[in-house]
Amino acid sequence: MNIFINQDRLNEKSDNVKNQIHEISKDINITIVDEVDEADMIISVGGDGTFLKSSKLSTDKAIIGINTGTLGYLTEISPENIKDALDSIRKGNYYIEKRMMVEGEITRLNGEIIGIPESLNEIAISKNTFGVVRFDAIVDGKLINSYTADGILVCTPTGSTAYNLSCGGPIVDPTANILTLTPIAPHTVINRSIILSDDSNVDIKITELRSNTTSYVLHDGNPIEVFSGDIIRIRKSNKITKIIKLENRSFIDNIRENIS
Repeated sequence: MNIFINQDRLNEKSDNVKNQIHEISKDINITIVDEVDEADMIISVGGDGTFLKSSKLSTDKAIIGINTGTLGYLTEISPENIKDALDSIRKGNYYIEKRMMVEGEITRLNGEIIGIPESLNEIAISKNTFGVVRFDAIVDGKLINSYTADGILVCTPTGSTAYNLSCGGPIVDPTANILTLTPIAPHTVINRSIILSDDSNVDIKITELRSNTTSYVLHDGNPIEVFSGDIIRIRKSNKITKIIKLENRSFIDNIRENIS
C-alpha cells in the first residue's frame, strides 16, 4: 500500500508525527511516496486547515487526518494512536465516508469567467476591515434577499462546523445532502440561515462596494477578489472528498467532544 503525507510544515509536532509514520510504515509493509498520483490514499497531518488543503490534492484519493492542531472535526486520529491507525488501514479495517463539495464561477461585468475550485467546507463572500458589502442572494433565479452585510457563506454539511458555526449557522450532519446559506453580520433584524436542497444554484450579485471596501470570494479560505457588478454562482460539485473512518463514531459523538 502506498501513502502520501501532506503535513502542516509550520507545526513542529507535525514534523514529529511524519517521522513516526515513516518509522512505523517500515514495519508494516506500507510505502510512503513523494507524489500524490502514486498513492492509494493521503494522510493529512495537522489541523482541519491542513485537511482542507489535502482535499484539494486529489478528490480520487481517500484521506485520513491525524490531528496536531486544535479542534479536530476532520482530523480524528490523535498522534498517540498512529500505529493502531496504520495497522487498521493495512488490514482494511476501515470504511469511507463520502462528503459533498461545492464549486462555482465568478462572472465579471466584461463577461470574463473565473472558475472557483471545488471546496470541502464553504465558498464565502467576505470583505476587508472597512465598510460593508451590498449584494443580492438569488436561488434558482429567484431573489431571496438583498443584504447589507460583511458577507455570506454557502457551505456544505461538512463546513457547518467551521466558519458557519462562528456566524451562528446550524450544525448539520456531514453526510446530509443540503447547502446552507448563512449571512455574515447582516445589517438587519433577521439574521437567519437558509437551508437549501443540494441541487440549488446560488447566485450572489455584488451590487455595491464602497470606495474603501475590498471584497473577496474565499474558497476554503483561499481568496479571489471580486468587484461591484460581479456575479458569483455556487453549486454542488460533482467531485467529493472521501474520508477514511476507523471507528464507528457518530456525528453526535464528534460534536459532543469538540463543543463541550
